[in-house]
Amino acid sequence: MISLSLCMIVKNEEAVLERILKPVSQVMDAILIADTGSSDRTKEIAEQYTSQVFDFPWCDDFSAPRNFLLEKVRTDYWMWLDADDVLDEENLEKLKSLKETLNPGTDVVMMEYAAGFDQSGRTTFSYFRERIMKTSRNFRWNGAVHETVIPEGNIIYSDVVIRHRKCGKGDPDRNLRIYEKMLAGGETLEPRHQLYYGRELYYHQRYPEAEAVLVEFLKNPSGWLENKIDACFVLGQCYRRMGEKKYALEAFLYSLTMDVPRAEICCEVGKIFLERELPRQAGYWYGQALTVPSDKKKCGFFMAECHGFVPYMQLCVCYDRMGCPEQAFFFHKKAKGLKPEDPGVLYDQKYFREKYGLA
Repeated sequence: MISLSLCMIVKNEEAVLERILKPVSQVMDAILIADTGSSDRTKEIAEQYTSQVFDFPWCDDFSAPRNFLLEKVRTDYWMWLDADDVLDEENLEKLKSLKETLNPGTDVVMMEYAAGFDQSGRTTFSYFRERIMKTSRNFRWNGAVHETVIPEGNIIYSDVVIRHRKCGKGDPDRNLRIYEKMLAGGETLEPRHQLYYGRELYYHQRYPEAEAVLVEFLKNPSGWLENKIDACFVLGQCYRRMGEKKYALEAFLYSLTMDVPRAEICCEVGKIFLERELPRQAGYWYGQALTVPSDKKKCGFFMAECHGFVPYMQLCVCYDRMGCPEQAFFFHKKAKGLKPEDPGVLYDQKYFREKYGLA
């Protein structure tokens, strides 16, 4: 059986730290924690689970403390988690089994990272991340923010799911502040960080600036395919917020020049046609969203509801507006089967019962 270390950076995480350390400590041979300046009980809690808690002065660079810990790893493999991640009992058992059975020839283990949830706790947004790395391969973190390890070698995909469940909003300006500090210091952002910088500008409602950054990123031939498709998605959202629906449609459709359609893109195109009161055309695109393979292992962002619930709800609307209540009711039932307590589903249920006598 392989040996495994947990590497984690923390700051003021007393509210959530034990939530993740208590279960994961059952699996790890070592736990290494870098504290970047906590003023609460974070270090005290961490020291209940490991003697390897190190102070690391914060320097506006997430890769720096992560790589600091990698220099101290003495096990066969290492794994990273954030303090506000969650490992439930089912996935804890899967992680134990993975450790017991992992082929020593494996270099990287990918795991699904669930980061968005509906009111019932179902995952709505997820993506695969590199999660366990072989120490002898000398992998290192890159990027001051939205840091990553570039997976290479023998890569496997595990069925372990890590859930990212924040408590509180944190500092919403931190990532943008770091990027702007880098740019002010004369640094040039590599393609991936151009995308994330554009995303941060979008989140801060600086839409014209986000547009410029994302358009420039899309011109770069070295950008990763999934990042480029995501850039089209965010760029389209920028244009929508600026009231430029024609350009939004062009941005979404530009993604089709690079690869097969994504369900998320199809839903956005359908939305534009529905807003134009063109339900037949909208219905076509929502229908296409249902045909897109649910291939999470491409490692792009995956919005689960765009592969089922959203198209069903919107196809219900489209067919109703086309004067086809039976087809509309069919898709209402499809949506109800996925989320029976959703407010939109309950509204439609009342609508069909009162208007058409369908129940």
